[in-house]
Amino acid sequence: MFKKQTGGRGKFADIIFELGPADPGAPEGLQFVDEVKGGNIPKEFIPAVQKGFASAMANGALAGYHVDSMKVRLIDGSFHPVDSDQLSFEIAARTGFRHAAPKAGSVIMEPVMAVEVVTPEENMGDIIGDLNKRRGQVQGMEQKGNARLVKARVPLSEMFGYVTVLRTLSSGRATSSMELSSYEEVPQNIAKDIIEKSSGRRKQEEE
Repeated sequence: MFKKQTGGRGKFADIIFELGPADPGAPEGLQFVDEVKGGNIPKEFIPAVQKGFASAMANGALAGYHVDSMKVRLIDGSFHPVDSDQLSFEIAARTGFRHAAPKAGSVIMEPVMAVEVVTPEENMGDIIGDLNKRRGQVQGMEQKGNARLVKARVPLSEMFGYVTVLRTLSSGRATSSMELSSYEEVPQNIAKDIIEKSSGRRKQEEE
């Protein structure tokens, strides 16, 4: 639950909202639920609140990455007959998101690839060792003619330059293919590093 008040002469908006993960099966993007009763926020300002949260998702709470999906329940609020306008409520939503999202258990997700490597038997140990170093998880191995087929799941961020390394490890005899498997949470130590680097970069840009 979060309450956000934007101050300043000529700008007044007060919103009380709950921010959390989208419902299972909900489409990507913002799941916005208007639960305001009794006209505490006039109907014409509700779309501005929704717009504020939607635009805030583009530069998410962690490291500036966009937020794929989230649910916002707009519970209550108040307005001023003179000093409230659509922009006030849009700004209130954006500011509210910035304060609430880090406390809502946001996580950084990364693409994980399904990787298949066909390799001569004698190079298999080196190739599996290299996949392990890339945070890979070997899913299985099969005989394929005189060669071995290794199946693994590896984060995309660890696969840059892989073809060159594979060529070196196998003297050019191994081949690989990969396709997107899923998105998974980045391990905490790596997420911490990403956030710290991003914060440092943003600080430099501001200076």
